[in-house]
Amino acid sequence: QVQLVESGGGLVQAGGSLRLSCAASGITFSIFHLGWYRQPPGKQRELVASIPTGDSTTYTDSVKGRVTISRDNAKNTVYLEMNSLTPDDTAVYYCKATRSPSSNYWGQGTQVTVSS
Repeated sequence: QVQLVESGGGLVQAGGSLRLSCAASGITFSIFHLGWYRQPPGKQRELVASIPTGDSTTYTDSVKGRVTISRDNAKNTVYLEMNSLTPDDTAVYYCKATRSPSSNYWGQGTQVTVSS
């Protein structure tokens, strides 16, 4: 059974930092492309950052310079380090593991709330 479990969300003041974690089980973690998505209140889910099986990473423009995605294949975990948070970063954050269009998995999400 595949499971992706996010943790590390919470309430933080503007300017603060959070580190999200997503622990995976039931998959060969190292061969999956990983991504962090977020869904702000009343809005559609959007990609925040992604990291393929190699070292390259991509970020949506609104988080560049403030957010770092990383993966630890030995721990089957992907991380999202977020700094200089603003209220616009308030959302439910989800991790996704993708191998192919028919082989992809989502976590249950973790709430991040940034107060002004």
